[in-house]
Amino acid sequence: MTQTHSISIGIERFENTLYIVMKAAGKLTHADYEAFTPLLEGALNTIGSPHVKMLVDVTAFTGWELRAAWDDFKIGLKHGNEFEKIAIVGNKDWQALMATVGDWFIGGEANYFTDSTEAINWLCE
Repeated sequence: MTQTHSISIGIERFENTLYIVMKAAGKLTHADYEAFTPLLEGALNTIGSPHVKMLVDVTAFTGWELRAAWDDFKIGLKHGNEFEKIAIVGNKDWQALMATVGDWFIGGEANYFTDSTEAINWLCE
């Protein structure tokens, strides 16, 4: 049986706040990151602010292949200082831990939420 896995990215606005929205589903692979990384970098350039806000939906995310986890880490090292806030929306304890660890690698704040409305409100404060 084939497992679905994906990363989608977009830009949304809530009132006067523009932010990147990313959704991860399934178990991500190195090939996913090869396709995704240029999209993320393009979105970061579109925002044009040195202090980017990002909403990450991991409710359908189940993890990474080892090489994909390394890819994710490299993105954090390269772009971590560009993020002012990252709101992670999930539904599993290990995802909350992921937000805590992610907070160590960005210049701003990362917080975990189980409710997307609360996450957007915090992101747009």
